Parts: sequence; C-alpha cells; structure tokens
Amino acid sequence: MEFDIVIIGGGSVGASLAAALKDSGLKLALVESGSSPRLPSPQSSPASGRGSERENQSLTSDWDARIYAFTPGNAEFLRECGAWQRLDMGRVQQVEAMRVFGDTGSRLDFSAYQLGAPELAFILESRLLQDTLWQVLREQDNLTLLQPARCAELHRDEEAARLTLQDGRELTAKLIVGADGRDSWVRHQAGMPEVPTPYHQHGVVANFNISRAHRGIAHQWFQPDGILALLPLPGRRVSMVWSVSPEKSAELLALTHAELCARVAEASNHTLGELTLITPPATFPLRVLNLAHITQPRLALIGDAAHNVHPLAGQGVNLGLRDARELAHTLLQRGALDCGNLHLLRRYEKARQEDILSMQLTTDALKHLFVNTNPLLRLLRNVGLSATNAVTPLKKMLARHALN
Repeated sequence: MEFDIVIIGGGSVGASLAAALKDSGLKLALVESGSSPRLPSPQSSPASGRGSERENQSLTSDWDARIYAFTPGNAEFLRECGAWQRLDMGRVQQVEAMRVFGDTGSRLDFSAYQLGAPELAFILESRLLQDTLWQVLREQDNLTLLQPARCAELHRDEEAARLTLQDGRELTAKLIVGADGRDSWVRHQAGMPEVPTPYHQHGVVANFNISRAHRGIAHQWFQPDGILALLPLPGRRVSMVWSVSPEKSAELLALTHAELCARVAEASNHTLGELTLITPPATFPLRVLNLAHITQPRLALIGDAAHNVHPLAGQGVNLGLRDARELAHTLLQRGALDCGNLHLLRRYEKARQEDILSMQLTTDALKHLFVNTNPLLRLLRNVGLSATNAVTPLKKMLARHALN
C-alpha cells in the first residue's frame, strides 16, 4: 500500500492532522492500534482510586474523567477540520474567567471581558472530541483507516519510509508522522536519544458535582504541596487536576469518596460549596520531554510524541493541536517538494520551537517556584502574583498567548 503520508496514532492530535489535510490531494493512511478511537481515561495506564466496590458502582456518570481546555485558536482549527461544529455543545463549557490563588492570599484574575474576547477557553471531554473527529475521518475520501493495527518495523531511506504492521501488511509513504503519544513507538524507532525527566509528581483527576454555581470560572490554587485546578463543566460540575507528590497521590486515592470530596473542598477553600464525586479518581505520573529535533528525513513528530509539559497551564493538548495545524500548513505550502523532504519538515520544526520551548520553560518554572518550601521564594511568588494582578497590560499579554 502506497501513500503520501502515514499518520501513526488516532488520538485527537493525529486525527486532527488527517482531517486538516482532507482537501490536500494527498493520499493518507492513519494507523490506530485500538479497536476504538477512544483512549482510556486519563492515560494509557492510570492508577485508579481505591474506593469500595459499592462506592464505585454508585458512580453512574457518563462524563469522561479526561478533560481538556481548548484555546479559541484551536477551536477555530477544529472547526476548519469539520469537527467543532459537530460537537454536542451541551457538553462543552466556555471559560469566561480564571482565578489563580497563591498560598498567602495573593491572587491573579483573568477575564475574557478584559481581553475583549468571547471566552478564554472551552472545556470538553477527550472522548467527545475524538468520537467527533473520527466521524469526520470516516467520511474522508483521501484517507485509509487501518484500525486496529499495530506497528512492527519502520525503515527509511532517501526515497521513502516503509512501515510493516504486525499482521504483515506493508505501507510505503513519503512521510511518517508520529502522533502516538508520550511513550511514542515512532520516536523510539527514530532513535531519538532524549528521555523524559520525571517531575516526581502525579496528576490526580476526577469530576465532581458542586453545590455552588461555577459561573464559567476556572480556579487554580498554588500550594506548597501541590497545584489544584478545578475546571468548569456544563451544569454544576467541575473537573479536577491536582498535581501532588507520589505519596500524596497514593494518600488521596486511598480515601473513600466522601473523604476525597471533603479534602478537595477544604483545599479549594469551599469556593464551590459541597462536592460529590461523579467519576472515580485516577492518577498518572508527570514529566517533561524536550527533544533537540522533532523531525528527521521522512519523519515528523506531533503532540505528546514530540513534547511533554506540566499540566498546570492545561496546554499540553493545545501544543499538540498547534503542531498539527502548523504541520498541515507546511505540507499544504510545500510547492514542488515531496512531503518527507527534510528541508520542508525543518520549516515546521522551526515554526514550532518558540511555542513549545516557552510553554515548557513557563510551566517548569512555575512548578518549581510554587511547589517549594523556601520562605524567600514563597514571599516572591505571592508578591509576584499580586503585582501581576495590578498591572493590566502585563495580564493581557500573558492571557493573549493562551488564546492562540
């Protein structure tokens, strides 16, 4: 089977790239290892909460625990892909403001109104977006879906890349795109030597009903022992991401559901009232990955295959979608060059360097600044929050970067 481009990985990032190339005239294949495009929540091998069997059976919510915040710029990209307009908007929540709290009463506020924007972000479920993207892909004339299919071998030369699947099928392409997640098989096959650096933190995720309306406000608390975020969902619901030490993560997952709700309510200063768990808690290790290059001859990486960042800014999936958007743009503007030409691919890499590096540096610095018991740093971080909150132009500059 011969193609112009083979995309490995059918998650939101890989699927969006395929959809963005629907009118390109290129012959595409997408290889997805799962029998369904839905990914487990919240990642490939999460540790789940240890609530009693009876408690877990009582959680009948159909809400996905894997929740993403999408920037308006990426919402527009997904509209261009033909997916956003198909979403069930009853399951999409606009974020109209964000409140960030330090650990000594300092505070930083962002609002869409101050920026002259309709919203700061959209919150929706990973499963919802993936299902919708795959509806688009199944109608795409220039795309062959290979699912379920697992990769076995990858070889590249000056003329083409050759991918062998475990069932013996062989695919030839001008370009292989690795969109296969943080433990990327493609990255490993490409011999990229960099390894992720662990943060020695875990992200604990869960969804809750709340007794007080969130009013479209996202909340985040920077605390010495972790970073707690409560993101608004439609209705009186929120999604939690709590970045904590592995020891505290184990402690939280060992709690009963009622105890966990009480602990989260206390850590959030009861801002949203009483909490009731609607999805079992789960946890996953956090890490950072910074590659020297995200392209090689006849190969490009996008999404978590290309970079990992701390989730405190909620920008991991947005970085990945901007990868897909930029790679699609580069390929559509390739002129006479073939899709796997290294000079062409380096255009994509160069265009993405600043965005990826700035997000990694920002989240890494914030993590080390706030998850720290040094009294001087504690003073500086809280003074910094308050000072930034008082300078409207600086706040606007920070917030506008997150709208793209």
